[in-house]
Amino acid sequence: MTRGIASVLRPAALGAGVFLSTAGAARAQDQVDLSQLAGFIQWGGVAASVVVFILALALLRGLEHLSATLCARFVSRRPTIQMVESASRFIVYLLTIVIAVRLSLRMDATALTVIGGGLAFAVGFAMRDLVAAVIAGITIMFDRPFQVGDRVEYAGQYGDVIKIGLRSVRMNTLDHNVITIPNNKVLTDVTSSGNYGALEMQVPFGMVIGADEDLELAMSLVQEACLTSPYAYLDKPAPVFARNVLEGNFVMISITARPYVFEAKYEKSFETDVTLRIRRAFREHGIAGPTVVLARA
Repeated sequence: MTRGIASVLRPAALGAGVFLSTAGAARAQDQVDLSQLAGFIQWGGVAASVVVFILALALLRGLEHLSATLCARFVSRRPTIQMVESASRFIVYLLTIVIAVRLSLRMDATALTVIGGGLAFAVGFAMRDLVAAVIAGITIMFDRPFQVGDRVEYAGQYGDVIKIGLRSVRMNTLDHNVITIPNNKVLTDVTSSGNYGALEMQVPFGMVIGADEDLELAMSLVQEACLTSPYAYLDKPAPVFARNVLEGNFVMISITARPYVFEAKYEKSFETDVTLRIRRAFREHGIAGPTVVLARA
């Protein structure tokens, strides 16, 4: 009986021993991999990399301050200055990463193989959104669908692009909310730019008058209001268009003007000023709005 129990326990013990030896081998392999990976790190270079990151941060702050100073002094060159600042920030980002990696790691063939395999796994799963945003940011810098300082509309939000970073775009809306948009989202969705690198921007106006009113006089008053505003950019034309409109019980004439404001950030001030001028001119010349057409019995 004892011999039978021993014969049963012997294979179980043998299996447990194999399992323990396999687990021990796995732990040993992990220790070897970790020690091998640690051997590729230059710890003195890691400390130097911290200094590099601090210097890069100081350089970025200096670029931001220099850009703000130059934009305030040379207003007409603001789009160019902000574009140069964005490109310089990208260069500082990339150089900092390259220098830090070069200082911190021993770059031989074995190191590249081991580190490359680990990074490929991490990038493929944990960092795929970040890498996609970075690649999209580089694409935005070269493709330039918009620039810093442009007034854009994206996903129902409307405002000025204040920064194009390595990971995201920041937009300051007209109610002074700063919105951060990942670069890969901006690149795949439709974004409209009102001025596209220029200071001036077209600002359309729409108004309606009654069908029996003096259309030629009304169009002349609208154009005069657009061109006499202190916010108007006079180097561009201010065309005025008109068309008949029948909407519900209203018969009207729709007038559309497309003047330019001399700087995009004054868009709403320009709209308000021109609207007040048009309403004042219409009231002085007796030009009324649309009238209701009564249905016959």
